[in-house]
Amino acid sequence: MSLEYIQNLIDTWTGLGIWLALVVASVAWVLYDLRTRNSHIASMMQWVWGLTVLYSGPIGLAIYRFSGRKQIPTDSLARKGFRSVAHCYSGCGIGEILGVIISVGLFAMGNFWAAIITFSLAYIFGFALNIGPMMQNGMPFKEAFKGAFVAETISIVVMESVAITTDLYLGGEATMGDALFWSSLYVSLSLGLFAAWPANLLLIKYGLKGGMGDPRDEDAAAHAHCH
Repeated sequence: MSLEYIQNLIDTWTGLGIWLALVVASVAWVLYDLRTRNSHIASMMQWVWGLTVLYSGPIGLAIYRFSGRKQIPTDSLARKGFRSVAHCYSGCGIGEILGVIISVGLFAMGNFWAAIITFSLAYIFGFALNIGPMMQNGMPFKEAFKGAFVAETISIVVMESVAITTDLYLGGEATMGDALFWSSLYVSLSLGLFAAWPANLLLIKYGLKGGMGDPRDEDAAAHAHCH
């Protein structure tokens, strides 16, 4: 399957419109579920799930249903990995979207500077949304920074290497007035999420990350953080 074929496949406003409708419906379902059936989940994690579904639509919804609700039948390493990567993803997505819009959409920069700016913003937002909850729980900034640095750097590097490369590769010369610009951004975000999932599984397995709290445990979920 050639690059041109893939670009033609996703470069349609109709297709993008259908996807955005699915995103809106998915976000609405998650927000309703969090308000009515899973309100015990910590406020920061509720934001994480809302942003995850905003970036990945029905894909993010499926991940939330699989790993993020008290209705899951059991917890597992796979579910912990998705909760962990979603936390990283929620922050990185903000940075990636801003980076692509600024570097490619507004200033039409080359791939090198677009990648540098997008990665930098993704790292800053991704890291901030991970140490923020730790500091909210009373951990000093220095300790929170030290505890999160290695694990989150690994997760973010894997995620953004795949996401940024995919976006610049698929997006080509597209501008913000082209459906391809936005479609390639959505594709890259979801691919980055799945690329970072195995990395998070290993980080949890070897004790570098905690995998967030079990959503079935109301006390743990209400005080969940990464480590």
